[in-house]
Amino acid sequence: MISAASDISSPVGVIAGGGAMPFAVADSLAARGIAPVLFALRGACDPGGVERYRHHWISVGQLGRATKLFRSEGCRDLIFIGTLLRPALSEIRLDWGTLRVIGHVLAAFRGGDDHLLSGIGRILEQDGFRMVGIRDVAPDILMPEGNIARATPDPAALADIARGREVLGALGPFDIGQAVVVIDGHVVAVEDIEGTDGLLARVARLREAGRIRAKSGRGVLVKAPKSGQDLRFDLPTVGAKTIDGAAKAGLAGIAVIAGHTIAADSQAMIEAADKAGLFIQGLAA
Repeated sequence: MISAASDISSPVGVIAGGGAMPFAVADSLAARGIAPVLFALRGACDPGGVERYRHHWISVGQLGRATKLFRSEGCRDLIFIGTLLRPALSEIRLDWGTLRVIGHVLAAFRGGDDHLLSGIGRILEQDGFRMVGIRDVAPDILMPEGNIARATPDPAALADIARGREVLGALGPFDIGQAVVVIDGHVVAVEDIEGTDGLLARVARLREAGRIRAKSGRGVLVKAPKSGQDLRFDLPTVGAKTIDGAAKAGLAGIAVIAGHTIAADSQAMIEAADKAGLFIQGLAA
């Protein structure tokens, strides 16, 4: 993907799912003098948070309505950001704009989340819009390279990080998940539909049940984009909640790909890591 960062046009349309990230992106754009317009997804985006911005509400399946709103606001550049529970096709109320490209929509649903988002992105690009990524519109919220907490990984943790990257590289083509937990060289859990928070909670339960014998303070959560992933969509995200989950799971720290991972509220994340004695490592891509 060629970066569009130097050619971003104002306003930028932020297709906003759940969580705080759509608002962090909007604030980052505004700080750089680029007007954000939020297109809030019903059932996902926070109704209270979106009120601070110029916005419209749209529903999944309303491509016709959405494209009309994008054009009426003058948004050439669009970004998907935020969490979204993948809907079943039977749950989507299709409008005529969606029915016009229903073959492409059905094809987008036949795969993982990255396949779905990139498929919808291609439909919008065929309508004359340009899909951009976090690196283009809000690079300041991406993880930097190096260690950003007080604690640092020891040789055992570095070996676990290397093993985790190997595993994720092998799993990437299957569009399964973006995270793995490795303890003393053993892969103990891989992210699935429950996400990273669920993955860490599962590791914590395994420790409590005695299924993981390694002492607390060992092991690493490793996160990375899937190999071949379109980096405009569904980047891995970490934040203070991730650190809390890693601490409860008895890990030594987390490692993510610098420049390809969203660091949500990085200051709160660093404070949580320092309090728990965990490291946060940004890995070279």
